[in-house]
Amino acid sequence: MPRTRRPAEDECASSTRKPLPNGAASFEHYDRAETRSPAARENTLFRDLRAVLKIARPRAPALRAQLKGIDLEGVKTRADLAGIPLVRKSDLKTMQEDTPPFGGLAASRCASLKRLLVSPGPIFEPEGHAKDWWGAARAFFAAGFRKGDIVLNCFSYHLTPGGHIMESGALALGCPVIPAGIGNTDQQIDAIRYLKPTGYCGTPDFLKILLDRAAEMKSDASSVKRGLVSGAALPGTLRKELKQRGVQVFQAYATADLGVIAYESEESEGVIVNEGLIVEIVRPGTGEPVANGEVGEVVVTRLNADYPLLRFATGDLSALLPARSRCGRTNIQLKGWMGRADQATKVKGMFVNPSQVAEVQKHHPELIRLRLVVTRKGEQDVMTLRAEAKNGGNGLCEAVGSTLQAVTKLRGAVEVVAPGSLPNDGKVIADERPVG
Repeated sequence: MPRTRRPAEDECASSTRKPLPNGAASFEHYDRAETRSPAARENTLFRDLRAVLKIARPRAPALRAQLKGIDLEGVKTRADLAGIPLVRKSDLKTMQEDTPPFGGLAASRCASLKRLLVSPGPIFEPEGHAKDWWGAARAFFAAGFRKGDIVLNCFSYHLTPGGHIMESGALALGCPVIPAGIGNTDQQIDAIRYLKPTGYCGTPDFLKILLDRAAEMKSDASSVKRGLVSGAALPGTLRKELKQRGVQVFQAYATADLGVIAYESEESEGVIVNEGLIVEIVRPGTGEPVANGEVGEVVVTRLNADYPLLRFATGDLSALLPARSRCGRTNIQLKGWMGRADQATKVKGMFVNPSQVAEVQKHHPELIRLRLVVTRKGEQDVMTLRAEAKNGGNGLCEAVGSTLQAVTKLRGAVEVVAPGSLPNDGKVIADERPVG
């Protein structure tokens, strides 16, 4: 089974520096792929995508169904890609029950894989044999880890992919790993004291727990200087506290299905999209890309010959940032995790979901952005569809109200508002009913 192309050894740039345009500073990069022109990256991504799909399509029935009627040779741009249906993370459990173990999405047989992993759900994930199969090495490098740094890995190794995602990236970088996993705090403090890891990976809150416990035990944990964290929020206050205690931390945005999607660098404003991925931001409930800067659902295409996820809708919300990172990496930046896109809610005993709101918009192209607000009045659920439009006359409210009722089977009021007046937060359905 062919693997995704990796840079040749002479392209590895752990000692290569890329000067910034103003000449004020320079930064190290993992390899030359990180600093290539956006046009060169796009050409390579779509060339490799076509090659991977040609090989994987005959072996993965769900992928074959997803590509029905699609001419692979014609998939050359993001606009072409947008014509392919989504596969939703929320559908994986059902897909895997119907076609075990990987829902017909894997192109490699179980017997040829390295690990067979299980996430809560249960959801099953494969891991192949390729070096840095999950794409974590770049995130470690951007966080300041270098060959020879000892890494305390506090992600779980039990069934789930987390520990293996990070371990594979650290090993690819040449970093020895302490497979600490989660819990056993006092034993981990002993490991830090004797083995003196220079780096940590795990959740940011567990790093604080370790440092607090080391202080209580009067045990030296000063060897830990940097961290790559994921899996939980990193508030600015916690980042600042960790830095004051001698540990500089960087975030990675990763999932059990896709590995590392994006990561922070020393000069990034958000998180930089990983190489070997095509990331889109789409309107929740649809597969339609939104305008740059608008909040929507993160959709990822992963160029992996074992598990070639195509237009995989993660259910996470984010937005594209307009600028590239000042560290010299030229891939697009995401604003970071901004919530969940699955906003389905029950109104008067019936579920309403974002795809239904999108269906209303399709019937009325003059509408720019929609937001369905659910409230309570007189002990009754009330729906109000707020719609941006340049002109609300000519019976638009009445027409949209009729479509809303036809699509959702529920009555709701319609308010036409000025363009740009609705919040840019990715919410298509806002449940504002009081809790309790």
